[in-house]
Amino acid sequence: MLHLHWKEIIVLIFCLTINFPGFSQKNVQGINYQGYQSKPYYFGLSLGLTNSKYRIFHSRDFVNNDSIKIAESSGGPGLLVGIVTNLKIGDYFDLRMIPTFNFAERNLTYRGANDGNQVKRSIESVFFDIPFQVRYKSAPYKDVKMFVMGGFKYSFDIQSKSRTKKLTDLIKISPHDFSIEAGAGMQFFLPFFIFSPEIKISQGIGNVLLYKNDLSQSTVLDKLLSRTFTISFHLEG
Repeated sequence: MLHLHWKEIIVLIFCLTINFPGFSQKNVQGINYQGYQSKPYYFGLSLGLTNSKYRIFHSRDFVNNDSIKIAESSGGPGLLVGIVTNLKIGDYFDLRMIPTFNFAERNLTYRGANDGNQVKRSIESVFFDIPFQVRYKSAPYKDVKMFVMGGFKYSFDIQSKSRTKKLTDLIKISPHDFSIEAGAGMQFFLPFFIFSPEIKISQGIGNVLLYKNDLSQSTVLDKLLSRTFTISFHLEG
């Protein structure tokens, strides 16, 4: 899904949403849902798995470079845990803030033009994410709702200082990052909590490459944008 075009992702989410029974005119409320309907806000716990990479923009030096043939980024696994704060705006909208610790790994891979040797650099980060989201929910179908969400996120890499020395022979990555997010999921209203699985894509909008030195591994890069695919499980109530 990381390779899908943004328009294809939006169309897919929209098709899944309009075909869900809760978007029809029927409003069938379940017993558990009625118990949560009167709550204006609630909190919860968020756990998730991520796959993160960089979108690479090559510099002009990449074309003229005779030592590096390929410079690309591959995805790395990650884990996140956060606290959910949810404020209801009417029956169909929520404002959400989910401060999160995100343990992520991104990889940069270089292949030589002459010898074909491959060099892989792993960049490990511990992000403190502050996402702000707007969520649109369907009408309930018994104890189930479907939703789509969007928003933006600020991320700060609290491990950046300890990682600086390890990257002086390659690149320097900014500890600050801003992303836009879009996703979809479902709410299951259980007797004691709301269980909400969610899929989400985050796309960085700012260049996180701070500077380049005289090494060829750095000069072939012009811009790095973060990209993350997340599967989250929210426990709210």
